[in-house]
Amino acid sequence: MEKNRKGLLGYEKIEKFAPEKLKELEKHYRAILSLIGEDPQREGLLDSPLRVAKSIQFLTQGYDHDPREILLSARFKEDYREMVIVKDIEIFSLCEHHMIPFVGKAHIGYIPNGYITGLSKIARVVEAYSRRLQVQERLTSQIKDAINDALNPLGVAVVIEARHMCMSMRGVQKQSSVTTTSDFTGAFQRAETRAEFISLISTKLS
Repeated sequence: MEKNRKGLLGYEKIEKFAPEKLKELEKHYRAILSLIGEDPQREGLLDSPLRVAKSIQFLTQGYDHDPREILLSARFKEDYREMVIVKDIEIFSLCEHHMIPFVGKAHIGYIPNGYITGLSKIARVVEAYSRRLQVQERLTSQIKDAINDALNPLGVAVVIEARHMCMSMRGVQKQSSVTTTSDFTGAFQRAETRAEFISLISTKLS
């Protein structure tokens, strides 16, 4: 189901949802409101089950995307054998243990071996995997594996830094903790290459 909305200034909002899932999700979220002690018929909550049903479909839309195909859709022959790095890619995902968000940034590098891919495709791969129920460790390896499989580069490096709301909102309630995960293949397993990558993603442009 695709829904268009135009405002007074001509802004057009396009929303895509699976209608057969939307109705079921809305029903379950309405039941959840009752189970936690709320009144689903209260004015402020009348449309909340539908809103949340739409929200969860948006937040998990990554299941509908094939990261390998994303990379292959813009794969080009190129005789370039130095690092290609896309850093500070924003991540918004849901922890699969509590379905509470974790947010952060991904830093990705690869060394081509005859093929490169469009730079935006790297970010789209991150989006495809992060818009699923996730753990940060798996997300890191999935991104690395997708790039490695699609491009067969000389090496891939992925580092993710994220704050987990399940640690700050509940449980130990530590507000400032940051989790860092990494995964390296090929040339990046050499200490000097890995150190160069870490140095480059740590450097800010002036």
